[in-house]
Amino acid sequence: MQDYEKEDAKDEYVRVLDYLPYGHPNDNRPVYQKRPIIQAIGEEHLSLLEVVPKKGKKADPYDRLYIGRGMRDVVDYVKRRISYEDLTNAAKMELLNVIEEIVKDNEKRFVEFFNKSGSITSRFHHLEIIPGIGKKLMWKIIEERNKSPFTSFKDIEERVITLYHPERLIARRIEEEIKEDNIKYRTFVRPFIKRAEFKKNRYDR
Repeated sequence: MQDYEKEDAKDEYVRVLDYLPYGHPNDNRPVYQKRPIIQAIGEEHLSLLEVVPKKGKKADPYDRLYIGRGMRDVVDYVKRRISYEDLTNAAKMELLNVIEEIVKDNEKRFVEFFNKSGSITSRFHHLEIIPGIGKKLMWKIIEERNKSPFTSFKDIEERVITLYHPERLIARRIEEEIKEDNIKYRTFVRPFIKRAEFKKNRYDR
């Protein structure tokens, strides 16, 4: 059983960041001994994962793949959870845009952050963790949501006229939480716990 599969919080779907047809770049074994790898991000828990596709299957960036229990069309198994530093350069370049797609496709979940977030300390509000939101904008958001809850990203933009593309701002915060191990006020992404290096014979099974 893989380490990721032992965790309580598991995703059912991932979005592809990169497809490596010749296996992990740090695996120095001969090509014929390696299997392809897919680097991806989970839709619900936003964890970075490496998954192994079934023989003859491949994937492209932005593809949505099922990794839950039961029959899987593309994925053979989930190999491990990885850190930002484990991503290929191509995966890092795609990360923000793929996160934004996840945020837009789960609009209700992230709009609720604007509706329900509260104070973290007496001087700092949860809304202020979002890039571009300072005190003035925070109070405007609170004023508007007190009138009536926000219903969509478009509703937020129309009622808080200086807040542009809230889905992009949420995506940027998620990216920050993925990239920075010691970030304060972690909200959207579980911390990555570094494990011992995988032995070469664990790249494939």
